Amino acid sequence: MKKILITGTAGFIGFHLAKLLLSEGFTVYGYDGMTDYYDVALKQRRHAMLLQNPNFDATEGMLEDQAKFDEIADAFAPDVIIHLAGQAGVRYSLENPRSYLDSNVIGTFNVMEAARRLEVQHLLMASTSSVYGANTEMPFSETEKADTQLTIYAATKKANESMGHAYAHIYDLPTTMFRFFTVYGPWGRPDLALYKFVDAILDGRPIDIYNHGDMYRDFTYVDDLVRAIRLLIDVAPVRPEDGIVPEGDSLSPAAPYRVINIGNSDKVRLLDFVDAIEDCLGQKAVRNYMGMQTGDVPATWANADLLKTLTGYRPQTDFRDGIAQFVRWYRAYSGK
Repeated sequence: MKKILITGTAGFIGFHLAKLLLSEGFTVYGYDGMTDYYDVALKQRRHAMLLQNPNFDATEGMLEDQAKFDEIADAFAPDVIIHLAGQAGVRYSLENPRSYLDSNVIGTFNVMEAARRLEVQHLLMASTSSVYGANTEMPFSETEKADTQLTIYAATKKANESMGHAYAHIYDLPTTMFRFFTVYGPWGRPDLALYKFVDAILDGRPIDIYNHGDMYRDFTYVDDLVRAIRLLIDVAPVRPEDGIVPEGDSLSPAAPYRVINIGNSDKVRLLDFVDAIEDCLGQKAVRNYMGMQTGDVPATWANADLLKTLTGYRPQTDFRDGIAQFVRWYRAYSGK
């Protein structure tokens, strides 16, 4: 069974992915910086749960520390690397842009260097739907240009995609980039909308609703997301011999490299999302309607046809069901 190195295993998505892979018998090694961008205790709880499995071990360290990461990667000798760690958050990138360059650009370069040196079978790395930026044609498709990023966060992720393509071309390193669409679910990040809304409503505090609620998101349940990643592990891209790429495929004509959307293919109005939270909690929100925030986009919506073509799978959890799962977890975790 494959050995898989995952960066960001104490994070929201990394934790769920590691749990899934361990349940299928994989040996997983985690690497996470445990930064204080949000409550470290939540990250420690996730890691503690994973460490109950004998096939999991982890090291705490920053991706920018190349010597430390190389030491761990060399000792574990993974077959596959899945790079999920990085500085997250669209809004925080307006306050502290340098942290995104350090983590998302330098850190990602160090991961790619390790993957090249160890000649892994497949390098899979997280990007974001934010790279579509000012694009307006929806649903967003992987084959359309994405050159109009609106935040430093999105720009660093687009840089990762470009770096990944270069390494795939030069070193024949099979590389898949995922573009995530508004992931939510149990053990989620406290800075994400669902967590903030539920926490505030239960405390009777107002919630901030940007653009007066006239926003749409492609909410993707975390279990669906990590199932898609699991299936994509086995679909390593192959450099096309004749440079001809099938229609609708984002495979590069010049490298074993592909970009894939992972989303529910369903845009949900933010106000409908808030209504569903209220219904689930049996409690009304105090709504603070605000204008559009700098760097934000009014809508995201994924075309997930390529994911379905490659894996036979498509995320499909209804947002109301996903919210109910989150609320159950949140009440148990917080005691509220």
